[in-house]
Amino acid sequence: MEDKKQIYLTCRDYTVSREEFNLLYDKDLDMLVTSPQPKPDQLGSYYESEDYISHTDSQKTFTDKIYQWVKNYTLQQKVKLINSFRTSGKELLDIGCGTGDFLKVSQESGWKVSGAEPNEKARSLAYDKLKLSDKKNFFLESDINFYLKKGVQFDVISMWHVLEHVPDPEEYISHLKQLLKNDGVLIVAVPNFRSFDAEHYGKFWAAYDVPRHLWHFSKTSIKKIFLKKELKLVKILPMKFDSFYVSMLSEKYKNNRGNLLSAFRTGLISNLKAKKNFEYSSLIYLLKHA
Repeated sequence: MEDKKQIYLTCRDYTVSREEFNLLYDKDLDMLVTSPQPKPDQLGSYYESEDYISHTDSQKTFTDKIYQWVKNYTLQQKVKLINSFRTSGKELLDIGCGTGDFLKVSQESGWKVSGAEPNEKARSLAYDKLKLSDKKNFFLESDINFYLKKGVQFDVISMWHVLEHVPDPEEYISHLKQLLKNDGVLIVAVPNFRSFDAEHYGKFWAAYDVPRHLWHFSKTSIKKIFLKKELKLVKILPMKFDSFYVSMLSEKYKNNRGNLLSAFRTGLISNLKAKKNFEYSSLIYLLKHA
């Protein structure tokens, strides 16, 4: 693989293994590919860390508390987004639902919710939250195969920072298409390696998160990959808080300690530059059947 694609960067796994991985540039798609990629039966071991905050509700560190505060704010923005869609119903599937916070607030807003989360600990936390809200009006499974076998379809399918973790994106997108109603909306949020903060931090950019992130997308790659499966990109939205949080982690990786002032400055510059070129640290893509 490496003899066919140019090495763009070499990055380290700062969360679990301390191993190094190459990022290979795919010119045709304008995308980066993590190499080597762990085999599916090995990938789970790279998530076994208390620092992997999306699988916990941790508030131990200052960074954890910032993450949880931002998460609570953005949850309300996500619900406003899905409530703005004019679809035939209110069936929501959240893939990679983590500890279930988005499902919970969506449920409270009148959506019939379903989730998919492979991590058992996170899924258990999500189940407890949803059970408190509604003892029976939800489904929570380890993966989407359950829903494919049931032959059900959804008005909205969301993947908040999930697609970069999927071993075979094109096959997965085919499954998403089967699960999406004709008038449904697919939400895909991923980091953007074309952002200023990615360029600024280089190999220390926290959103590369190798090897858990197998793919690193640009606006071009998202449009091309989904269009192959006859799903068209209809709108792109920014995730403005991501530049600040990612910069906080990147400062820690780069200097072995946090530098809040530097992180805030980099995050702010990234967002200001993105006003002109829309290359925000993370982007939300809205897609529909072509």
